[in-house]
Amino acid sequence: MSLIQDSAKIGHLLQIHSLIIKTSLHQNNFILSRFLGRLFSCYSTPDLSYPRSVFSSIQCPDTFIWNTMIRGYLINQYPHESLSLFVKMRFEEGVFIDSFSLSLVLQACGRSIDHVNGRTTHTQVLKLGFCSDLFVQTALVEMYAKCGCIDMARAIFDDMSNPDVVSCNVLLAEYVSCGEIRSARELFDNMPERDLVSWNTMIHGYASVNELGGKKSFDTTQSPLIATCSKNRQSNEALRLFQEMQLANMVPDKVTFVSVLLACGEMGALGTGKMVHEYIKSSRFKIDLKLETALVDMYAKCGDIDNSLRVFNAMHKKDVFAWSAMIVGLANHGLGELALDHFSKMISEQITPNSITFIGALSACSHVGLVDMGIKYFNAMNDVYGISPKLEHYGCMIDILGRAGQVQEARELIRSMPFAPDAIIWRAFLGACVVYKNIELAEEATVQLLELEPLVDCNYVLLSNLYSQAMKWDKVMDVRMMMMKCSNIQKGPGSSLIEIDNSLHQFVAGDASHLESEES
Repeated sequence: MSLIQDSAKIGHLLQIHSLIIKTSLHQNNFILSRFLGRLFSCYSTPDLSYPRSVFSSIQCPDTFIWNTMIRGYLINQYPHESLSLFVKMRFEEGVFIDSFSLSLVLQACGRSIDHVNGRTTHTQVLKLGFCSDLFVQTALVEMYAKCGCIDMARAIFDDMSNPDVVSCNVLLAEYVSCGEIRSARELFDNMPERDLVSWNTMIHGYASVNELGGKKSFDTTQSPLIATCSKNRQSNEALRLFQEMQLANMVPDKVTFVSVLLACGEMGALGTGKMVHEYIKSSRFKIDLKLETALVDMYAKCGDIDNSLRVFNAMHKKDVFAWSAMIVGLANHGLGELALDHFSKMISEQITPNSITFIGALSACSHVGLVDMGIKYFNAMNDVYGISPKLEHYGCMIDILGRAGQVQEARELIRSMPFAPDAIIWRAFLGACVVYKNIELAEEATVQLLELEPLVDCNYVLLSNLYSQAMKWDKVMDVRMMMMKCSNIQKGPGSSLIEIDNSLHQFVAGDASHLESEES
């Protein structure tokens, strides 16, 4: 047992298995269950044939061994195999099942989004009298939430007589996962006890959810500025929670720091980001690849490209995410040539780019005006790396062609897209048409835009400016009449965001809710 517990390599475990057989302990179910559990935890390959062969050699596997196998497949991302083993255990072999068996199979149903088998297992829970078991109830909450039945998950949670912090964290994570950030905050505020997972879940939720009140809170009629304001409020809330976490004497971990740095990047809170970086260094916290990448991204988004490069260049190891963060950061700061130099160096170091990397490379080509290179990279995505261009990549190409005055080529590219262009594509195209005074294509782009966003004021303004430049005053009047007839056209309010003493304050035009709004 000591050998099994201390082993962390497959080679050692294979030797132990030989020793088990040699000493005739291969019929001891307790030792075999521990051996299987350790074997699953050490496996790093998708081939689980060896653990399965060990299991198949056991003459009379008991409940604990069956549970070990079900859990082993589950932690190795084979939920369907876990479910299959449970069915065989329950209905073919007639082995006694316990609460752990049921909680495992419910987790398997949730992760495979198998609503039908999840409900069937719930029926088994009721028939066998496990409906008040805390582990089973928690698994039911997770299963229903992952299957999209968040109301059912909440109903089961509310029926729990004494939910522990683990149960609360499960529902909290599922609320955040489906964008129900308000419900998550309500649950968080009412939790009798919070651990590090609770704080991390909420901070990450605010840092990563971009819309106020959930992912579907904004429709296409609302302006990008309003959406940006809401994103700022969410990220600001993440930073406030981090401050509360410190006041509660809760020691942050890597997950906390990554989420907080993400929020700092979204807010442009450079002061707070630097403070977090200093905190990490002073506490001798071990900085790993993911945390270093978060620092690179934060500094770049906050406008401190020098510190971003400094952190990046000091990294001993760089993966595709680190390279992508640096390339995108350089491109966004107009340093197109330097971004493309990094892209070339990344390729020379045999790091395979991903779709985000190509967004940075294509943006860099747009800033530098390298049309041919942009086309080359765009074609290489699918031809060389097997990456299907997404809407963002087509948007970059429209921008590259539009900036170079190739509006006809940009229009042909829009026609060739395998999916319908969105408003961002048409707005970029319209902007190019305005710059190069192509009224015919501008009118076509406007028609498409007004179908997608009939209530966004900037679409009308772009077309009106084009007609003004061409001195077509009758057309200008027509556009203005259209705006007057549609009373619901929205103009996003202006806003200011300032950082004082590592605290962020946002002031929105017409909003006097801030305590110091009069002084601003």
